[in-house]
Amino acid sequence: MKTIQETDQQLQFRFPQGFWWGSATSATQIEGAAREGGKGLNIWDYWYEQEPHRFFDGVGPDVTSDFYHRYKEDIQLMKDLGHNSFRFSISWSRLIPDGIGEANVEAVRFYDNVINELLVAGIEPFVNLYHFDMPLTLQKMGGWENREVVEAYVRYATICFERFGDRVKKWFTHNEPIVPVEGGYLYDFHYPNVVDFRRAVQVAYHTVVAHAKAIAVFRRMNIRDGKIGIILNLTPSYPRSQHPADVKAAHIADLFFNRSFLDPAVKGEYPSDLIALLKEYGYLPIFEKGDLQIIKENTVDILGINYYQPRRVKAKEHLPNPYAPFMPEWFFDYYAMPGRKMNSYRGWEIYEKGIYDILMNIKEHYGNIECFISENGMGVEGEERFRDDEGIVHDDYRIEFIREHLKWVHRAIEEGVNVKGYHLWTFMDNWSWTNAYKNRYGLVHVDLNTGDRTVKKSGYWFKSVAQQNGF
Repeated sequence: MKTIQETDQQLQFRFPQGFWWGSATSATQIEGAAREGGKGLNIWDYWYEQEPHRFFDGVGPDVTSDFYHRYKEDIQLMKDLGHNSFRFSISWSRLIPDGIGEANVEAVRFYDNVINELLVAGIEPFVNLYHFDMPLTLQKMGGWENREVVEAYVRYATICFERFGDRVKKWFTHNEPIVPVEGGYLYDFHYPNVVDFRRAVQVAYHTVVAHAKAIAVFRRMNIRDGKIGIILNLTPSYPRSQHPADVKAAHIADLFFNRSFLDPAVKGEYPSDLIALLKEYGYLPIFEKGDLQIIKENTVDILGINYYQPRRVKAKEHLPNPYAPFMPEWFFDYYAMPGRKMNSYRGWEIYEKGIYDILMNIKEHYGNIECFISENGMGVEGEERFRDDEGIVHDDYRIEFIREHLKWVHRAIEEGVNVKGYHLWTFMDNWSWTNAYKNRYGLVHVDLNTGDRTVKKSGYWFKSVAQQNGF
C-alpha cells in the first residue's frame, strides 16, 4: 500500500497550504435533545407538534443524530477523517430558551465542551449564529417581521461573542438567510407558512439589519484574530438563451435570490435595480433612520458559499395572474435544460461548473473577498441498498460529486480566486427539515434505531483528500 507521501507526488489537484477541509451542519439538524438541558422550543419543535404529517415518515427534531449526547465520539471521528475545521450553529433557543432572557447555564456548558473538544482534536470551530431556528417565543412576536426581534438577535450574538469569542475566531451571522424568506413567507415550506410578498420583503430586510448590527458589536469587541461573515446559497441564475428577454429574466432572478443578501453583506448597499423594482411595484420595506448607514459600515470579512444546483430561467411565457399573490415568478419562468444531469432523488440538477462561475463572479464583482465553499453535497434516498457485509455504504456517486466540484474549485484558485476551503454538507447523516432522513448526505452513516455511526466509502476518500491536501 502506498504511503501518503508517495501518493503526494502524483497529485493532479493540489490545494494551497492551510486549506480548510471539513464539513458543515446545524444545531436543529444534529443535536437532538430538543427538550433537554433547559432548551426552549423553536419553530421546528412547535411545527412538528402541530403538523407531524408534513415531516417525512413523521420524523421530527426531537432526537435527530443525537450530537448533544455523542459529540465526543463524533468529533473524534471528524479528526479521524481528516477534518481541520467544522462549521456548526448555536441553537438560539438552547442558549436563551425564550430568546430574550438570560443565558442557559447548561447550554453554555454544552457549547463550551463542543468548542474545547474540537480544539483539542485540532479542528477549528466555525460558528454560525442563525440557521432557520427562530425561538418560538420570538416567532409569536412576529419573528423577523418584528424590530424587537432584531434587537433580541443582536443581544444573543453579543452573548455568544462574549462567552465563546476567546476560542472561536470564525463567526457567521446567518446561514442561507434567503431560505426562511422563501420557505416561511413565499412558498410554504417553513413555519410560519405565510404567503405574502410584503411580509417576505420585511423579513429579508430585518435579517440584513440584524446581521449588520451583530457585525458592529463584533467589531467593537475586537476579538483577537476574529473574522465575521455570512453564509449564502449563491445559486447562479442562467438564462435559457442570450435573447434580451431571457437575460433580463435571469438578472431579476439573481437580484431576488442572490444579490438581495450578497450585495448588502459584501458591498454594504442594495442593488439599485432591486430597489427600483420593489419601488415600482410598491414593495419597499419599512426602515428606520440610520439603518442604511449601519449596513454600509458593517460589511463582512469572509463569505461562505453554499452551492448545490443552478437556477435556469427564461422569459415569462404567460402574463402573471393578477388575482394570485405577487411573487418573484411574476418576472420569469423556470427552464428545464434538455440533457441536464440530475440527482433524481433530490430533483436537483448537477452542474459542477456552477461552483466555478460563482467564485469567478465573487472575484470580478465583489473585490475577491476571502471566501470558502461552506456547503456542497449530494443527498440520496435509500442508501442502505449500497451497504456491503461490513455495513459500509459504497457511495461512489458522492465521491464523484465532490471530486468534480473540487476540480472547478481548484481551477478558480489557479485563476486567482481567494477561496480558502471546502466544507461538505454534511459530516454524518442528519435530519433535514421536513425531509427528515429521506435523503442522506453524510460521510458517515447513522442508524436511526441504534444511533451507530459507520464511515461510508466517501468518508475514507475524503480523509485521503484532506490528508494529502489534494487528489
